[in-house]
Amino acid sequence: MAQETKSLEDLGEIKGAAMAAAAPQHVQKLDSLGRAYATGKRKNAVARVWIKPGRGAITVNDKDYTKYFARPVLQMLLQQPLSAVNRATQYDIMVTVVGGGLSGQAGAVRHGISKALTYFEPDLRSVLKKGGFLTRDSRVVERKKYGRMKARRSFQFSKR
Repeated sequence: MAQETKSLEDLGEIKGAAMAAAAPQHVQKLDSLGRAYATGKRKNAVARVWIKPGRGAITVNDKDYTKYFARPVLQMLLQQPLSAVNRATQYDIMVTVVGGGLSGQAGAVRHGISKALTYFEPDLRSVLKKGGFLTRDSRVVERKKYGRMKARRSFQFSKR
């Protein structure tokens, strides 16, 4: 039978015990080769990311990331989670990315790197969460509607 509470203090103790038990515990998730794996998404792009201890090499689709993402803005986007946690030269990162354009792919890789870092070192989660790197950007292209030229633009009006 349920425990009967007699005062507000008793209720506070019961609630505090329930809250302490419900706190999630983040543990390290590694595969058999000692790598952390995560999937990052942005627009229509999907990035699969593997992180292992190394010298800081980042390869995207079997190319160096500076060759694959030629624009400096996209290269900076990939480095953001690593520089936020001061781990730029401690991990080798291998990425395969498909779908979308270069901007969406860079966002997907950034999301994947951030998730993989939290799987490798769960203590980094709070820093990456505050920086907004673990949140998937859910904005996608709006679909075209019938009777419209594009998603919202209507056909040119002509009186005659």
